[in-house]
Amino acid sequence: MEFISKEKIVELSNPGVVSRQLLNPENSSSERVTITEVHLEIGACQPRHTHDASEQIWYATKGTGKLLLADEQEKVFTVGDVVRFADKDVHGLLNDGNEEFVYVSVTAPPINFGYAYKDKK
Repeated sequence: MEFISKEKIVELSNPGVVSRQLLNPENSSSERVTITEVHLEIGACQPRHTHDASEQIWYATKGTGKLLLADEQEKVFTVGDVVRFADKDVHGLLNDGNEEFVYVSVTAPPINFGYAYKDKK
């Protein structure tokens, strides 16, 4: 069994975005998943990107935003929705709602997301 205390949960951030690394290669020996809680302020954006060798599942827990997909496509993403991105799927998120947007992400196999953020706490 592994127990991860809140003191071992690292927060990575970019302007308007905080990514809480709930389970990741730095605080867990799991070789199967990374679990992240992501908070976007109103107007914040995670630009379109891909993951070459990992899939992601996002579960929206608060707010309404816009998924940024391949070919400039967009789709509304709101509390209670779940979306899955396969390896190499283009994805991003814009919080164009009127409150904070929060989602939980499961990534398999795990990724250390430190490379994608400017600040680490």
